[in-house]
Amino acid sequence: MKYTFIFFFFFHVFNLEAQYFQLKDSDSLRTKHALLKSAILPLSLITTGVIVNNSPFEKDLQSDIRTKLGRDFHFKIDDYFQYVPIAEMYLADVFHIEAKNHWFDQTKYLVISNMITAAITHALKRTTLKTRPDFSTEHSFPSGHTSFSFTNASVLMHEFKDSTPVLAYSGYFFSTTTAAFRVLNNRHWLSDVLVGAGIGILVTEIVYYFEPLKNFNPFKKNNNINFAPMINQNGNGFYFSYTF
Repeated sequence: MKYTFIFFFFFHVFNLEAQYFQLKDSDSLRTKHALLKSAILPLSLITTGVIVNNSPFEKDLQSDIRTKLGRDFHFKIDDYFQYVPIAEMYLADVFHIEAKNHWFDQTKYLVISNMITAAITHALKRTTLKTRPDFSTEHSFPSGHTSFSFTNASVLMHEFKDSTPVLAYSGYFFSTTTAAFRVLNNRHWLSDVLVGAGIGILVTEIVYYFEPLKNFNPFKKNNNINFAPMINQNGNGFYFSYTF
């Protein structure tokens, strides 16, 4: 029963994200209450995570999942899906899909958002010292994979929501799947991924609201430069080209 619940819970969260951001997009991001509206969903996720943290429900849920899947179940899709929104964003740039910002500004906000998210996530990990479900470490709360993937998905959403909504919101499918498999793989508790998701979304909303270093872009007037991630069997890196 609880195994069925977690599937429908994450499916509901994914749908809620899409509906929420579509409603939010009908208002100007620069209205007086814009940031407060943007904070409703992530704060709800964080609050729910705090409520269920270390609760009997959370522990019973994790136990039931392991019973259903088997003690040795592990599927590494969560290690890869967290990067998909980043790849989607740069591939869209390569194919000249209209975005909100120049590729350098996208990278700038992506890096800033992830740096802040990582700082908050790792600070909480070292403060709470919550043991993972598999007892491997005491850095369970919140989930780093989840906060990272939801940050990436939120950046993708902001960049393409006006021009290509399907692309923009597709990142939340990959981030929600990442969160679900962190639980299914016995690496995190339910509360860990809820709070991680909330942090990732909230930080990105704040970054895109204030737009730090907005006017800093040494490449904006140069349309001959292309920049994209490169992932292959030999490793990861970036593709950079300049057309003369």
